[in-house]
Amino acid sequence: MKNIKIGFILLVLLSLGSCNNQEEISPVRGKVKFETISVSSKLAGRVNKLFVTEGDEVSKGDTLAFLDIPEINAKMLQAEGALKAAKGQLNMANVGATEEQLIQIEGKLNAAKAEQEFARESYERLHNMYKDSLISRQQLDKVKMKLEMANAQVSVVRAKRQEAGNRARTEQIDQAQGQLDRSRGAREEVLTASDEMYLIAPANMSIETISLVKGELLSPGYTLINGYKKNSLYFRFTINESRIYDFKKGDELSLVNPYTEEGFKGKIVGIKQLPQYADITSTAPLYDLSESVYELKVIPTSDISGSSFYTNATILLKN
Repeated sequence: MKNIKIGFILLVLLSLGSCNNQEEISPVRGKVKFETISVSSKLAGRVNKLFVTEGDEVSKGDTLAFLDIPEINAKMLQAEGALKAAKGQLNMANVGATEEQLIQIEGKLNAAKAEQEFARESYERLHNMYKDSLISRQQLDKVKMKLEMANAQVSVVRAKRQEAGNRARTEQIDQAQGQLDRSRGAREEVLTASDEMYLIAPANMSIETISLVKGELLSPGYTLINGYKKNSLYFRFTINESRIYDFKKGDELSLVNPYTEEGFKGKIVGIKQLPQYADITSTAPLYDLSESVYELKVIPTSDISGSSFYTNATILLKN
């Protein structure tokens, strides 16, 4: 098996000898990569519409899908009702009683005054009779008690009329304002949640996979659409530790596409150790499993606007 892999490498190297006779192709092979983008929702909803298909290219801000979230409509109605009620409470606290309420209170006061006058006249009449020993003290005390109750009722209604004619207490106004602020916050929360009904492209991207179809339920955090960010091309090379010291961040490398024989330049922008075995055997068949593995991230520095690159296609490195 090892002889077959060595033969394959030699065949690739020989086939590329015509690309550049002055530079040899190294055994280091890399892969074409693009920055990935995943689009999901914070809320659960059913996929109502999909505006893209796999392979489409979209711009930042484009609508990708629309979710049906019935709970949002119900919460919006609740929030609007609470906001309307809170505004009414605050207006009442600031303005005081309405004209109709004042008329009602005035009517109650007039009725209380009439009862008070009747009780006073009754008391005076019975008091004279008591002086003439025509009634007992107990009968006079009953009438006196009714007079005192009538006086108290008049005082209560007068106090209500005065309160209704004034603004509410500062504490009541603050309480009403607090209810209004809380209702506004609840409404803003619902409006923010309603934005989750629309899945928007966060950047210019190409659509690679769509995991659900119309009518299926999307769970919170589950990725509906995967894609690649445009203009995010880079190359990933896996290097074993015996060769990692040959490379430094900022080094310029010569690269070649083995299928189109196009050569171009690239710069190392990152070097990091891979935490696991990864896919080193696909890029270095003679890799010793006892060695650590490192990754080179290389971005193109040449003009590649006229070239085509496909994800995970092979790129070779020249010495």
